[in-house]
Parts: sequence; structure tokens; C-alpha cells
Amino acid sequence: MKSIFNPADNQEIINRINNLTIESKAKWGKMTVDQMLSHCIAPIDVAFGTLPLKANFVMRLLGKMLKSKILNSPEFKKNSPTAPAFIRKESYDFEASKKELIEKVKRFALEGHTAIKNQIHPFFGKMTYEEWDKLHYMHLNHHLKQFDC
Repeated sequence: MKSIFNPADNQEIINRINNLTIESKAKWGKMTVDQMLSHCIAPIDVAFGTLPLKANFVMRLLGKMLKSKILNSPEFKKNSPTAPAFIRKESYDFEASKKELIEKVKRFALEGHTAIKNQIHPFFGKMTYEEWDKLHYMHLNHHLKQFDC
């Protein structure tokens, strides 16, 4: 499995983000490319501890039960459900969002595990660095494939 912390794998993700254009169209789902970029920033902010989220008891319980199934799958399924805080319906500045996402992705390779400030995921509960790594790589890969990158 590729790693968001590995400099070569991290650069591959950045190169794929750089291949996106304002004209990029989704192969599935409803998001536009600018919404997808903004959407991908939010879970990174959760890991970095700059976006505090809380899930209700039922969602935390469900998340703990589904964590290993999701993290042990080869990829996210198309049109998978997402947290309400991550849903994007507005328009976003494409270039600014792209730049911000790239800067945040770079932090994983530059800072390594110390980039992760939040050990508790709002849905999955306690997470190891390896679990955060897999989750972020899978999430970014999923959405870049969605936009054919």
C-alpha cells in the first residue's frame, strides 16, 4: 500500500492534483472539481487538529464497527456516504483550493507522523498513524480517480 508519508507516493498524489483543471469533470458523483478539492481538505484538517468534529454516539459506534472493513478494503466505493461537514455544495476558488490541498498533502511527507495532531477520528474512534495514513491515501486516491487523475 502506498503511503501519504512516503515522499515518492506523496509527490505522486501532488502530481495528480496538479493534473486537475477547472474543466475536469467527475466520472461519478455530483461534486465539481472545486468542490472535490475543498472536500479533500476537510478530513486533512481533522487529522491536523484544525477542524474539530464530533459524531453522535450511534455514529461513533457504527464507525468503530466499520473501521477495519473500510480500512482493509482496496479502495472506497463510488458514491460512499460522507460526513455532513465534508459535503460541499457551494463554489470554491479552484486555484486557491488546489494550492491549499497541495500544501496540506506536502505536510504529510515533510512532517511525517507529527503532522497528525488528532488521535481520535470523529467516526472511527482511536486511530494509529498507519490508519490515518491509509485513510488519507485512500480518500485522496478515490477522489483523484473520480476526476480521472
